[in-house]
Amino acid sequence: MSSSDRTCCGVVEEARFRAHHRRAQKPQPWIVLKFAVGLTLALIAYTSYVYVGIFCRDMIVKNKSALGSSTMGIVFLVVFCFLLSMVLWSYFAVVTTSPGYPTDVCSIQSFFIHLHQLLLLKFIEKTELERPGSPPVLAQQPATFSDTRGMSFELMSPAVDLSNHASALSNPGNTVPVTIPAVPAAIKQDKVYQTTLHHQGTSTPGEAHIVGVPVDPESMHVPGPAPPLSHENFHDPSLDVSPPMFSRQPSTTPILVSEYRFCNKDKIIKPPRTHHCRACGTCVLKYDHHCPWVGHCVGAYNHKFFVNFVQWASILSFWMFATILGLNIKSQTASSAPAINPQHIVLLALTALFGLFCFLMFLTHVQLIMLNQTTVESLGFRTMQEREQDNLAHMHRWYDCGAKKRTRQRWDKEWGRIGKEGNLWWLGSRRANWESVMGKNVWWWFLPVGRGLEDGVNFPTNPRFDKQGRWRRRREWPSDLR
Repeated sequence: MSSSDRTCCGVVEEARFRAHHRRAQKPQPWIVLKFAVGLTLALIAYTSYVYVGIFCRDMIVKNKSALGSSTMGIVFLVVFCFLLSMVLWSYFAVVTTSPGYPTDVCSIQSFFIHLHQLLLLKFIEKTELERPGSPPVLAQQPATFSDTRGMSFELMSPAVDLSNHASALSNPGNTVPVTIPAVPAAIKQDKVYQTTLHHQGTSTPGEAHIVGVPVDPESMHVPGPAPPLSHENFHDPSLDVSPPMFSRQPSTTPILVSEYRFCNKDKIIKPPRTHHCRACGTCVLKYDHHCPWVGHCVGAYNHKFFVNFVQWASILSFWMFATILGLNIKSQTASSAPAINPQHIVLLALTALFGLFCFLMFLTHVQLIMLNQTTVESLGFRTMQEREQDNLAHMHRWYDCGAKKRTRQRWDKEWGRIGKEGNLWWLGSRRANWESVMGKNVWWWFLPVGRGLEDGVNFPTNPRFDKQGRWRRRREWPSDLR
């Protein structure tokens, strides 16, 4: 706007918007990310002092304010030390273990693949130039690090052991060249659109934008809507299909296609289940959520340790809460009851709050792991379930619960259940989903050691989905799964 048109409110609003945009584009400062870690350690130190230095010590040395015998104090102290050591061990594991970043996993692999692609291109160009009358070969080019698309993670994960870099480089059969797709002739706009990377005038210079959808005709195939019903058969439960406007409508986005996994901020094609964390300022493998209490994200490599931490933290909190509350109640029933220590009241409040919080967090993540979902992915399933609730409310009256149940069963018969058969990452059973994160060793389920079966980059997909990652109807499933 011109200087004459500027107003005080407009300038302030514009400055606020620009400041918010700058904060959103850069990660949080290190001191902000790690502040909650120091606060957590301070709370652990304070609660340990009250429980050991006041509660157990009074019983061991037999003070007048003791709430039990010395033997009871020793037993409580031993149990507390064991639980505290497990909490600190698991907390140290989740804080010091990286959640997994795409650059950490694939940087070495992409370097050797890139080097091999350059050597191969030079060899092909030299061979073609030696042929008289041959045009230069430009069909295949290696993806460079300055390419705005980034290196494809399918090509960054060759099926070879890269622990020996020389052997991986000397074996050209284990690498795959990046083929730049040729731009087809102009086609009608109402059919298949061409995916392009271009620069917009309002965007940051050099920022790539993806518009349209893949040009692969097969990827554009979307299962057609269910055939419409006549008005008189609208509520007939014997029919296998529902009206199109009130039927189950899964997402038709081909999420496994690389164009839909491009990160505009990091300029890379993300591996499946990877998301960009605004607080950390980078993409995280199998992103679950950003936890301020551990100072970074919970992802592919530290999800197991996070579950171990909230598990032992809830046990420790409930142990402290139960022992202090029980002995205080017992002491108040005696004739010469001692006064309640204010430190005990503070400790009861803290342990009840954090114990309940950690226990609910533990139950939530156990359920998500058994469904092979992350917190972000579960929000998508919840949105779909809420949409179906709205459809059922339009189809049936509010008190007609039986009709709603039959309609939902009819949809499940046609498609499968939303959280299981309708989950792209469902492995077939809850046990398989659990072991993919927590490992096969039962001791690893309780101790912060070991790791799961996933590498954070490659994930087996549900055969009930097509190769682009779209949910298919039951009649399109493999015959052994119908």
